[in-house]
Amino acid sequence: MAQTGFSGGRAMDYLVAQCDFGPRVPNSEAARQAIQYFREVLQASCDTVILQPFDVPDPYSDETLHLTNVIGRFAPEKTQRVILGAHWDSRPRADFDPFNPGAPILGANDGASGVAILLEMARQLKKTPPDIGVDLVLFDGEDWGKEGDLDAYLLGSRHYAKNPLPPRARWVIVLDMVGDAELALPVEPYSHKNSPDLVRQIWDIGRELGYYQFKPFLGTPVYDDHIPFIERYYEAIDIIDFEYPNADENFWHTHEDTPDKCSAESLEAVGNTVLTWVYRQ
Repeated sequence: MAQTGFSGGRAMDYLVAQCDFGPRVPNSEAARQAIQYFREVLQASCDTVILQPFDVPDPYSDETLHLTNVIGRFAPEKTQRVILGAHWDSRPRADFDPFNPGAPILGANDGASGVAILLEMARQLKKTPPDIGVDLVLFDGEDWGKEGDLDAYLLGSRHYAKNPLPPRARWVIVLDMVGDAELALPVEPYSHKNSPDLVRQIWDIGRELGYYQFKPFLGTPVYDDHIPFIERYYEAIDIIDFEYPNADENFWHTHEDTPDKCSAESLEAVGNTVLTWVYRQ
């Protein structure tokens, strides 16, 4: 267990629990079960838990997507605050899988890993409250878009960035694909361009704590849930390992994205690093 109390093993339990619901795609029973689960887990730790439902016309059918962001707040009255975010939905199609590409994926790393870290953070933030306010925001609808159709991605973070709970946060730290058992975290370029000081602080803490996963060089630019916040002038960054599991293999957007490809050690490296940053503010 890390010095902040963060438990990678418990975070891994949260990851598996999400996957046990099945693919958590909009309008599905698994999604409804997941929302209830998130609310119950967060209510055990947070000062306030708020569901932010919203509807979006499905660009690929005549249906309406019924989406929900789940927000757990600590010290909502504090004006100096951070948003820690992750998307909880999983992809409705396995674009890069040679077998059954039209079926939804489980999304163990791409979705469940970031949320798992936030759920474990909630436990620690209750035990040891930080000096700043914290909003844990679980975004829905990040992964709805078809390949190349950027307007149909990031649905939950776009909605929250337009409709944030006050007071407005100063910082936004997004966690995505952070459970890879072969975790390597180069700096995401949009994050570095927008918020170099925040990037440096996080990566310096990671290296200080001995987490070799934090790499001191730029990786692939990623269009992710930090972008709507960058567009609204937040200090926003994305912590992501886009090469899953490595440069030679790909489990991203395939049916191989399952819990056995993730590890408690990776979850702890990210969770303990970000939680340490929170406690130093």
